[in-house]
Amino acid sequence: MDEARPGRTAARVLVDQLVANGVRHVFTVPGESFLPVLDALRDSGIAVTTCRQEGAAAMMAEAHGKATGMPGICFVTRGPGATNASAGLHVAQQDSTPMILFVGQIERRFREREAFQELDYRAVFGPMAKWATEIDDPDRVPEFVARAFATATAGRPGPVVVALPKDMLTEATAAPLAPPFRPVEAAPGEEDVARLADLVASAERPLLLLGGSRWSEGACAAIARFAEAFDLPVATSYRRSPLFDALHPNYAGDLGLAPNPKLVARARAADLLVLLGGRLGEIPSQGYSLLDVPGPRTRLVHIHAGPEELGRVYQPFLAINASPARTAAALARLPAPARIPWREETRAAHAEFLAWGERATPQPGGVNLGEVIIHLREVLPRDAVLCNGAGNYAAWIHRFYRFRGLASHIAPTSASMGYGVPAAVAMKRLWPQRTVVSINGDGDFLMNGQEFATAVQYRLPLVVIVADNASYGTIRMHQEREFPDRVVATDLVNPDFAAYARAFGGLGWTVERTEDFPAAFREASACGRPAIIHLKIATDAITPGQTLTQIRDRAVAGRAA
Repeated sequence: MDEARPGRTAARVLVDQLVANGVRHVFTVPGESFLPVLDALRDSGIAVTTCRQEGAAAMMAEAHGKATGMPGICFVTRGPGATNASAGLHVAQQDSTPMILFVGQIERRFREREAFQELDYRAVFGPMAKWATEIDDPDRVPEFVARAFATATAGRPGPVVVALPKDMLTEATAAPLAPPFRPVEAAPGEEDVARLADLVASAERPLLLLGGSRWSEGACAAIARFAEAFDLPVATSYRRSPLFDALHPNYAGDLGLAPNPKLVARARAADLLVLLGGRLGEIPSQGYSLLDVPGPRTRLVHIHAGPEELGRVYQPFLAINASPARTAAALARLPAPARIPWREETRAAHAEFLAWGERATPQPGGVNLGEVIIHLREVLPRDAVLCNGAGNYAAWIHRFYRFRGLASHIAPTSASMGYGVPAAVAMKRLWPQRTVVSINGDGDFLMNGQEFATAVQYRLPLVVIVADNASYGTIRMHQEREFPDRVVATDLVNPDFAAYARAFGGLGWTVERTEDFPAAFREASACGRPAIIHLKIATDAITPGQTLTQIRDRAVAGRAA
């Protein structure tokens, strides 16, 4: 444990504590409320990414935490900086991502006067974070930072908010640094593992469902060995597809938005559902319809690192409080059962998954987004990282792309728009050697498209694809379903996104025909600069399975009936 030098400022001690905890990247929009921290970061060895908006900076930190399992770090200024950052904080909360948001704060002597940009951060962020606090005493900086790391990673991971009064940061302290934190990983008991093995062995139609956060390469490999030994069909939760290789013969697909109906039917027909790491929230549960609430008729084994999640919605037949990594390691040691009556069903489930996304569905307009995604899955390396935000365009990613490894898909389970570009910047900063592609809708892109400037500033050769259908497409789809032919507030007039890229110092291509995409992507990938490919998508091409016209006509016919 390092000792603080006499007279060292609280800001310096804070940064030294980050270094001691292995922090190598921070994301920020600079603010005068934490200038001493910025000064301490200058010579710390920590890579500082300067962003253009605090919400994007927080999303970058969240993406970093999602990809690594260690807390992503973000610094923002007080008041509007903090409220801007709340968008990324909410993603971390819903996605169970470890993250620490440090917020500049007013001087302590000005409290309770509604001073310039004053906020009560405990009140503002308390319901959204695992812990929201403020450091008043410079001698307690190591203690509070150590607790922030421990809290962000313990149990169900999530965000922590730490407010830093401006005057406190400049005060001297001789407080020693806290020891580096070590994440606590709860392990399943031998009795629970044995009981789980017995339940699987006695089942007829079991299904293993993977979700949650803070998985590792080793844990993914271990759960694959368990699935192979028991020949279990394996599904993944919404936007957790990278937890299991899509081409593994046991993979059955993902339970997300617009999933394969055959997989949903399998999940409903299962006599044993083993849920490891996830919560089975609204999206993967298909609107809480897969299982009865609170008492499922299906035997549910729920394994989760946070004890508060066990029984929160569903009362499981067997509840196990354990982390995904420790559970996977324990399950991988189990011997294969003598009887596996579901073996053929496992093969059938994988065949159904492959067939569901094998070929692009016909689409109106000159660009078929399904063909674009299939081309990406054919040409991108196995370790490529795809980043996206929210919008109907993502349905083509989930259906047609095949994720092969951990952290190959960085996207918000909270379906937060504006996430794709910040996440891609964070991933390219974290892994410069990996191919990073950001896929966005038009409305989605323009919520944080300014971070393309960040990619240019740091010379990050990533490819941004903008699927432009001149609409807030998801809302338009729901609008036509519920209020057919009464379009309001969903049409968009967009810029030339290729010219947008060039204006920032990158390169841009416009694609109006599917057959022109491969050449554009090849050139964008080889140009060595941040690039945007502007796809002109028909507004009517709203989902892989239905057009907007079909949705509207069905709604009109239903009302007439």
